[in-house]
Amino acid sequence: MGQENTGQKRRAGVSRRSFVKAASASTAVGAVAIAGCVGRGREPNTVVMTGATDFEEILHTEEGEPSVQQALWDAGLDEDITVELQTVVSDSVQRMQDAQSTLQAGRAPPDIHMMDTGWTIPFILREQTTNLSEELPDDVVDRVEEEYLDEALEAARHPETDEIHGIPLFPDFGMMLYRQDLIEDVGYDTSDWGTEPPSWMEFAEAVADARSEHDLNYGFTTQAAAYEGLACCSFNEVMSTWGGGYFGGTENLFTAGDRPITVTDESVLDAIRMMRAFIHGDDDEHAHDDYPQISPSAIVQWSEEESLGPFTGGDAVAHRNWPFSIAEAGDEDVFGEDLGVMTQPYAVSEDEAEHEGVGGTAAALGGWNLTLSPYTDRSEQALEVLEAFTQEEVMLTIFELQGFLPPNLDLLDDADPDEIGPIARYVDQLQMAGENAVPRPVTDVWPEQSALMFQEIHAAYRGAKSPEGAMNDLADRLEQSETEVAEQHGD
Repeated sequence: MGQENTGQKRRAGVSRRSFVKAASASTAVGAVAIAGCVGRGREPNTVVMTGATDFEEILHTEEGEPSVQQALWDAGLDEDITVELQTVVSDSVQRMQDAQSTLQAGRAPPDIHMMDTGWTIPFILREQTTNLSEELPDDVVDRVEEEYLDEALEAARHPETDEIHGIPLFPDFGMMLYRQDLIEDVGYDTSDWGTEPPSWMEFAEAVADARSEHDLNYGFTTQAAAYEGLACCSFNEVMSTWGGGYFGGTENLFTAGDRPITVTDESVLDAIRMMRAFIHGDDDEHAHDDYPQISPSAIVQWSEEESLGPFTGGDAVAHRNWPFSIAEAGDEDVFGEDLGVMTQPYAVSEDEAEHEGVGGTAAALGGWNLTLSPYTDRSEQALEVLEAFTQEEVMLTIFELQGFLPPNLDLLDDADPDEIGPIARYVDQLQMAGENAVPRPVTDVWPEQSALMFQEIHAAYRGAKSPEGAMNDLADRLEQSETEVAEQHGD
C-alpha cells in the first residue's frame, strides 16, 4: 500500500529469531526477479508465488528452523508440493504494474500472485483472477467466510457477485503509538486509551503539553507526503474520525459510477483544518481554531520510514504508523512498556456522523491477498497451497516469524508471547483496530482516483490551496471520473 505502500512500508520482524530486522515489504529496496525467469525447468509440483524479500526470508529457512513451507506441509499440503517465491520489488505500485504486465500477456508462472488489498479488485474485474468460491472445497470457503476479518475479505471479493477471488494473507491496520510515560507525567490519564481512544482535542492537548514539558522537537508525526498512503490511509483515517468520506458512507466503497461525491462536506473540511492546525498553527488562516500546532511541517514530505525515525529516536510524543512499528518502538532498548498503542482519536462519534460506517475511532486497512492466476498449468497444486494458507497453524507461523497479522484476528490470542515480542502487549488494541477498520474505496478506477485524492489533499496540507479550494477541485475531478465509469457501464 499500503505505496508507495499502503501499510507495508518497512517491517521489523517481531520474533526472537534472525528475522527481527527483516527487509521491507513495500519500500523500493526489495530484490527484483525478471518476470518469467523463476520457475523455468521447475519440478511438476513446484508452485511459484510472488512476494517481497521479507516473505522470502520466512518461506524457506535454515534446516531445523520453523518456516512457512514446513507449516504448509504440517497443515496438510502434500509434501511433494513446494512453494517457490518469485521475488519482486517491494514497492506496491511497481508490483501492481508488474502483475498487470504478466497477466495481460497471459504468462505463468507465477501461479499465485500476492496482491495488495488496494488493487486486487481491479484485477478481479479484468478477469485476471480465478473464482476461488468455485474452485476451493466448500468447507474451506465456508471457513474463510466465517472466520476471516470481513473488511479484509471485502477487498478480495468480486464486487458484483460477492464471490471470493483472493485469500487474505495478512491485514494491516493504522495504529497510534504514543509515549505513555511522557503524557502521564504531565497529568493525563491514559489507562483507558487502549480501549477507549480519546478525542482529537484531548490527544492534541496532551501531546502539546508533553512536548513542551519534555522539550522535544516534535509532538505528533505521521505520513503526509503526496503518495498513495495519504489517500488510502493516513487521511482516510482522519477523515473517517470526523465523520467524513470520499463517497459518503461505507456502503459506497466498492462500486464506482453512481456514488455521491462528499469531499466538500464540512466533516472533510474540518479534518483538513485540524491537520492544518497541527502543521502550521495559529499563523494559518485556514487552520482549525481549536487545535494546537503539534506536527512539523516536514510531515508533508514523510512516508512511513521518515516519520518513524523521530519517534523511535525519542524526539516525538506520538506517531501514526502500521503494526511493524510496534515491534520496533516497544523493544526494551527503545520504550518498552512505556509505549502506548491505540486506534485513532476521533472528533465525531458514530452516532453523530452523517454517513454510515464512519465517525468514532478508526484504523486504515492495508494488507495483501493471494490470488490464483487463470493462466497457471499448476492449478490443482496451487489450490492445495491456497487451502493450506487458510489453516490456523500457517497463519500463526507467519505471525510469529514475521509479525504479519492473521486474517482471523481471534488467533492473536493463541500466539506465543515469547515469539511475537512487544506486540503481545497490544493484542487487544489490534483486535479493536480490526473491529474499526476503514477500507479505502477500492474499485477498478481506484488507482486513478487515489492519485487525484492525494494530490489535492497534499496541496491543502502544505498550504498551496485552501481546504475548500482543494476539495472543490477534487470533487470536480472525481465527478468526471465517476461519470466516465457510469458511461462505460451504460455501454
